[in-house]
Amino acid sequence: MNSKDESFKDFVLDQLAGLEDVEARPMFGAHGLYQDETVFGMIHKGKLFFKIDASTVGEYRRRKMKPFRANARQTLKTYYQVPAEIIENGDELRGWAARAVACQNKRR
Repeated sequence: MNSKDESFKDFVLDQLAGLEDVEARPMFGAHGLYQDETVFGMIHKGKLFFKIDASTVGEYRRRKMKPFRANARQTLKTYYQVPAEIIENGDELRGWAARAVACQNKRR
């Protein structure tokens, strides 16, 4: 991860500071976002992606956000890019993150 990506990761973690036990861990050339042991997001190449489900994907699509693409042949449709205006607003970002955690916890 280059210094620009590292700075973005640090910014996202600062924005999420109001949520308990959130950390970023290296994961397949990206950073996974965890709350306790629940993976709810990832940071890859300067972009933030959150876990989605049928109840949350519509908000991402309305904002023209796309699913995570690791490369030209691999798309992970259960993670969508978070809009920049949400990332910039810590309160909104924490709300979106809480919904992403809930999506992942429903799967258990």
